[in-house]
Amino acid sequence: MKKTAIREADLREMLRERRRAIQEEVQSRIRDGRADRAIGVRDDLEHSDEDSQGDIELALLQMRADTLTRVDEALVRLEAGKYGTCAECEGEISERRLRALPFAVRCQACEERREQDQGRARNVAQRRTGFSLFSEAGP
Repeated sequence: MKKTAIREADLREMLRERRRAIQEEVQSRIRDGRADRAIGVRDDLEHSDEDSQGDIELALLQMRADTLTRVDEALVRLEAGKYGTCAECEGEISERRLRALPFAVRCQACEERREQDQGRARNVAQRRTGFSLFSEAGP
């Protein structure tokens, strides 16, 4: 078996395992959420706490669902022979990066450049609106 075929098989298994783990976590959270619903008399504070916890759980489930979608997209790229290739420069994404972030679509250099560009665009937009979450101290 060629080195690339071994690498591809390893990455495919890693993606499938990651997908299984995320699905199990989502199903477990859903089961736990249903089991935690207590029947009885509750005051407003308990309702408020429960609502907040429910919002957090929903956000976590949404993040996991998004991750599942990204893993599924990575599996499609793998089957198409495009997995591990940077969408920007078409160079190879390092195996180390793919193991850490299996649905990465850019090599580290291109991702860093993209993040810097986004940061600059945010700064320009903030200067135009005059709004920033962090005020700059100074005279």
